[in-house]
Amino acid sequence: MYMNNTEAITETARDFLETEPFFVSALSNISALIMESITDINWAGFYLMRSGKLTLGPFQGKPACIHIGIGKGVCGTCAVKDKTIVVPDVHQFPGHIACDAGSRSEIVIPIHKDGKIVALLDVDSPVESRFTRAEQNTLEELAGVIEEYVEW
Repeated sequence: MYMNNTEAITETARDFLETEPFFVSALSNISALIMESITDINWAGFYLMRSGKLTLGPFQGKPACIHIGIGKGVCGTCAVKDKTIVVPDVHQFPGHIACDAGSRSEIVIPIHKDGKIVALLDVDSPVESRFTRAEQNTLEELAGVIEEYVEW
């Protein structure tokens, strides 16, 4: 993590969200914050639940898949299981959707409103087994801040 302080990313996100909780502005800045704060990643962003499928939301990185079906790929599986999924090697994940062939590992975290998934936080890395338990905890805490503040 940037700054050797895992709390810094959630504190900064909270500052963004207290200034502007509108989901487009908030998620845009948070995806940029993640890209600037976590080393060795190549994509950070959000998929939004819309009309029964996942639709690309604000992100940083190469162009990505616009729609992902529920149950498809890592994101769609996260939506079905409603829990964080950490994939050490995406090439070993059945049905992985390769938006960026350079990605090797991925973490996806559900974000809720009123008990339902409204979005997923998705972070990819070109490094195999990139995401540590500490980073998972930080990103899950960040998802909690988003759940608390963002206006959908």
